[in-house]
Amino acid sequence: MANEAQGDLALIGLAVMGQNLILNMNDHGYTIVAYNRTVSKVDDFLAKEAKGTKVQGARSIAEMVSKLKRPRRVMLLVKAGKPVDDFIQELLPVMEKGDIIIDGGNSLFDDTNRRQKEVEAKGLLYIGTGVSGGEEGARRGPSIMPGGSPAAWPHVKKIFQDISAKVDGGAPCCDWVGEQGAGHYVKMVHNGIEYGDMQLICEAYNLMKNGLGMSPDEMHKVFAEWNKGELDSYLIEITRDILAKKDADGLPLVDKILDTAGQKGTGKWTVINSQELGIPITLMAEAVYARCVSALKDERVAAAKKLKGPKPLLPAAKKADKKKAFVSEIRDALYASKIISYAQGYMLMRAAAKEYKWNLNYGGIALMWRGGCIIRSRFLGKIKDAFDKKPGLTNLLLDDYFRGEIKKCQKGWRNVVAAAAKRGIPVPAFSTALAFFDSYRNAVLPANLLQAQRDYFGAHTYERVDKPRGEFFHTNWTGHGGTTASSTYNV
Repeated sequence: MANEAQGDLALIGLAVMGQNLILNMNDHGYTIVAYNRTVSKVDDFLAKEAKGTKVQGARSIAEMVSKLKRPRRVMLLVKAGKPVDDFIQELLPVMEKGDIIIDGGNSLFDDTNRRQKEVEAKGLLYIGTGVSGGEEGARRGPSIMPGGSPAAWPHVKKIFQDISAKVDGGAPCCDWVGEQGAGHYVKMVHNGIEYGDMQLICEAYNLMKNGLGMSPDEMHKVFAEWNKGELDSYLIEITRDILAKKDADGLPLVDKILDTAGQKGTGKWTVINSQELGIPITLMAEAVYARCVSALKDERVAAAKKLKGPKPLLPAAKKADKKKAFVSEIRDALYASKIISYAQGYMLMRAAAKEYKWNLNYGGIALMWRGGCIIRSRFLGKIKDAFDKKPGLTNLLLDDYFRGEIKKCQKGWRNVVAAAAKRGIPVPAFSTALAFFDSYRNAVLPANLLQAQRDYFGAHTYERVDKPRGEFFHTNWTGHGGTTASSTYNV
């Protein structure tokens, strides 16, 4: 066939993301070969969504590969885990040295590390890339975070940057992240931050709903106003729209949705990895646990009948001016906590870069997140500015801009957390963000007592304030213990 080898890229997986990415690539002039394990989906796609486009279909892996120009580029958009491994094993025998396999799903970065080695051992190249933006982003321009074999990047760079979201006058929300699983790692942290952002918004909503007795329509107006300022973002924007949505009977749809949240795993992976690296991403952890608590619906319904606390309605709810002032303080709490969340996310990426020997461009990552992705916001431009000014910045909280913003928000933030505690309104993310801030800004924490306790029962040793760092001591606390210290660890 004349067009047998005209394909620029093949994409496996015709779910929502796959279909929309294909159509996006087609819009930008690329010839894409579509394949799905259930071949009927290929036929349906060509007959419906892709009708009238340059998209080609394939009914087998071998046919798909035969339609590609060299080096052959095959992108997987399938469920993370075994399906990715299975397809790689199918692709390896029919691909050649220098061909490129791309995993565009939410794979665990450790899996990407392993797959890159396996694929490169066969003479091929491998990319693990995060793709964020959901259905809309995939179709109109997502944020793309590629990592893996550096030699593969020049062969996919133009395609990826052409189809990605654009900000700041045309800058693509896509750039090379780093070797191995760096791309999937950055996407994982993106999703962890996404968990945090969503939980913070939900806590603001809960305070307005149960603390101030506000209706969804009233809250819609608040979020619409917030979206015009520093909080301007995709998640604030969709929250605004959700609160305005009415069901068939004219009542707010949000009030009819069951309060149990699901999760796909990326937030959990972020928290697990943070513990392995010893980085306190406390807000993301609370966001994950908040979803876990929400899933205990039946238990919570039973507990609500037996466990009593204060009535949630705040005194500020009774006067319009005080209500307005408290809403402003909720905004401050949300904004300050959001800063903490991103500061923690960047702390984690910095630790990962050191541990895994990646050279991450932190300002570039902020730019990639400016558009197309779920956490896209005006706020990210300030993060890019912070790293442009000081590439070696250890923590966003130490940047002049963010330090000033926290200072402005601090009073309202504290008032909100205190009021919520007094009225029994759960704000785990607001609270943990404030606790982290107070811990981070304190030169001395009570961990001296903790180290004494550990040395008392386990001879784990401690350092002294009057001795150089790195010298470890053990005390015979009881008078009848030994002088031998634990050799397991002394940190």
